[in-house]
Amino acid sequence: MKTSTVILIAILAAAGGAAASRVLVDAVPHTEATIGHAETDHAEKPAPKDHVEQDEHGADRIRVSDVKLAAAGVTLAEAGPATLSDTLAFNGVLRANQEALVQVTPRFPGIVRAIRKRIGDTVAKDEQLASIESNQSLTAYDLKAPLGGTIIDRQISLGEYASEQKPAFVVADLSTIWVDLSIYRQDLRRVRLDDEVLIDPDDGRGAIKGNVSYIAPVGASETQTALARVVLANADGRLRTGLFVTARLVLAKRSVAVAVRASAIQTLENRTVVFVREEGDKIEARPVATGESDPTYVEIRDGLSPGEHYVAENSFVVKAEMGKGEAEHD
Repeated sequence: MKTSTVILIAILAAAGGAAASRVLVDAVPHTEATIGHAETDHAEKPAPKDHVEQDEHGADRIRVSDVKLAAAGVTLAEAGPATLSDTLAFNGVLRANQEALVQVTPRFPGIVRAIRKRIGDTVAKDEQLASIESNQSLTAYDLKAPLGGTIIDRQISLGEYASEQKPAFVVADLSTIWVDLSIYRQDLRRVRLDDEVLIDPDDGRGAIKGNVSYIAPVGASETQTALARVVLANADGRLRTGLFVTARLVLAKRSVAVAVRASAIQTLENRTVVFVREEGDKIEARPVATGESDPTYVEIRDGLSPGEHYVAENSFVVKAEMGKGEAEHD
């Protein structure tokens, strides 16, 4: 290989590596305390030094813009009053409302000549599902939906024998869903009809509020649990039968003057802190005294005032940047 060719390849490889490094740096969100401007040929614009400041109370503080916070997936919230709840946790399963479900069985046995609907299709009341040729009259008759809903099961195929002893279709109105909860025997005394329950389908859209509408009078010997049921509206089809959910039974509620989301609490240098947005582009690691809590909120008894904005989600990103700044400053 000629010397000039080798030199050209080396130059291109170096340029490609530099470009890749630059893309990586640009892709990783940083605070303004840890990001400097790219080096240029102009000496009058040197990259700023990374560091962590301290306020008049000795709390650590860094500078970071709202744009960079958003790029890192960090969100802010406002501290204020909240209602904390004592809860019991249960597991449950989503089921079709059995009071709005029907098994469609042929009136007469015969051969399936046509199938009009499949699993997942929505049907109106009296809409044709299939056509069956009766063994008695040798004429075809229509198998119709007795109610409007969704086909959730089908047990016949084209050309096969359909018996009046076996359902051909199952049609369910899924606008309401049953949530069947398994209640352990030691918790049964704490569960009452109309108790508030928070159902979490674990789909990232938050919990759904409901109430206990039924408690079974008998238990299951295999699991030593009893069934409690919640009926939920499902007009948007969010809930799907057969999937598991978690539930929290609300036992008691109490109000607190100042609270933050549980995800906002961090530990820094053996202190419990909340990252508070201050004037300009500063974020302070504010030491706080916490009180009572539930799975969503933590009471703040000292260190934070109502109306102050704090890092509510992805606070670990700010903690990592603050730790990086301290290490480089040292």
